Amino acid sequence: MKQNNHSPEQQARVLTSDAQAIAVAHHIAEQAKSGAVDRDQQRIYPLTLLNQFTQLGLGSISVPKQFGGAGLSFQTVAEVFRVISASDPSLGQIPQNHFGLIQFILGEGEPSQQQQLLRAVVQGQRLGNGGPEKNSKHTRDVQTRLVTTSQGLALSGEKFYSTGAMFADILVTTAIQEEQPVMVFIPLPTQGVEIVDDWSGMGQRTTASGTVKLQQVAVNPTLIMPLPSSDKPTLRGAVSQLIQAAIDAGIAQGALDDALEFVRSSSRPWVDAGVSRNADDPYILADVGRISTELSAANALLRRAARILDSIDQQSLSADDCARASIAVAEAKVLTTEIALRASEKLLEWGGSRATLLRHGLDRHWRNARTHTLHDPLRWKNHAIGNYYLNGVQPARHAWI
Repeated sequence: MKQNNHSPEQQARVLTSDAQAIAVAHHIAEQAKSGAVDRDQQRIYPLTLLNQFTQLGLGSISVPKQFGGAGLSFQTVAEVFRVISASDPSLGQIPQNHFGLIQFILGEGEPSQQQQLLRAVVQGQRLGNGGPEKNSKHTRDVQTRLVTTSQGLALSGEKFYSTGAMFADILVTTAIQEEQPVMVFIPLPTQGVEIVDDWSGMGQRTTASGTVKLQQVAVNPTLIMPLPSSDKPTLRGAVSQLIQAAIDAGIAQGALDDALEFVRSSSRPWVDAGVSRNADDPYILADVGRISTELSAANALLRRAARILDSIDQQSLSADDCARASIAVAEAKVLTTEIALRASEKLLEWGGSRATLLRHGLDRHWRNARTHTLHDPLRWKNHAIGNYYLNGVQPARHAWI
C-alpha cells in the first residue's frame, strides 16, 4: 500500500545556490551511511532520509525559478545524485523519475499545467512513476487505457518497475487515449489506485519498484499531457540518463570507498605476497590505481555530459542539440556502468573470502550495480555512439537513450 509518510502541506525549503544543494546532499549522504547495510538486508525503506531530501529542498533544484524552484544546473543535479548514491543508491534511485518527470512537464505541459504541477513540487510534493508494463512486448508497449465513461475519464491497467510511486504525492503514468499515447497525472491517494511493493530484485532492494494497479481511476482532464512524437526534439531522455549515470557513478564510489577501508582494516595479505599488510600487496596497489583512474574518467565524462546539457537553450531546442546531449550522456553512462560493476566486483576480490560474510554487507555494492545498470542495455549505448560518429545517425528519442 502507499507509504509516502510525509506532509506535503509543510512547505519545503527552496535552495538558492549550487553550493547549498551539494552541501545538503553531503549532509543526507553522511546520515545514510550508518544504516545502509541494515536497510538493504532487511528491506527497510529510507523514508526519513527521503523526506529530508524533499523538505530540505533537493526535490525542486531542477525546477526553473519562474515556477518558484531553484533553477540549478544539471551539473549540480548529477552531483547530488552521485553523492547520495555513494552512501545508498536505493535512496538515490527513488527520486530519479521525479526529475525525469519534471523535465517532461517542462517540455510537454501547457503553461497552466506547468504552473500547477511544478509549484506543487516546489512546495514539497513528489512525483512517482507508474512504470512500464512487464507483460507487454517491450518497454514502450502500453496496454493501459484511458477511456470516456458516463462519469468522465477512467484509467485502467497495471504497471511495474514503478520506482517512487509508493512514496509519491502524484502518480504519473502512460496510457492510450483514443489510440494516442498520453501521460496521466493522478494526485494520491485516489480511489482505484493500489501500489504494491512486490519488487524482489537482488539489488536496489528498498526502492519499492513494484506494481501499480489501476482500476477505473477517475482522471482530471486538465492533468493529461500528450506524449511527444518521435520527431519532436526533447531532452527528457538525456536528463533521465544523466541521473542514471550519476547513480552508477555513486555506486562505484561507494564500492571503492568500502573496498579501501576493508583492505586496510579487515583483510589479510596473500601468503605469497611477502608483505605484512594487504594494503601493501603490489597487485592490489596496481588494481586500486586502475580502478581509481577509471572512476576519475567516468566522473569526468559525467561532468562533461552535464555541462553540455547546461549549455543548451531549451527554448530553441533543435534535433542536433538533443542528439549531442544524448550521445554525451551515453558516453558517460558506458563508463559509469563499467566502473560500477568492476569496482563492486574488485571489492570482493581484494577483501577475500571474509569480504563475503553477511555481517559486512559488502555484496550489496555488486548487487546494486548489476541491478541498476540493467535499466537499459549498454550494447545499445555503444551502438548509438558508433552510429552517430560513423554515420551521422541521431539516436532514438525516448527515456532510455
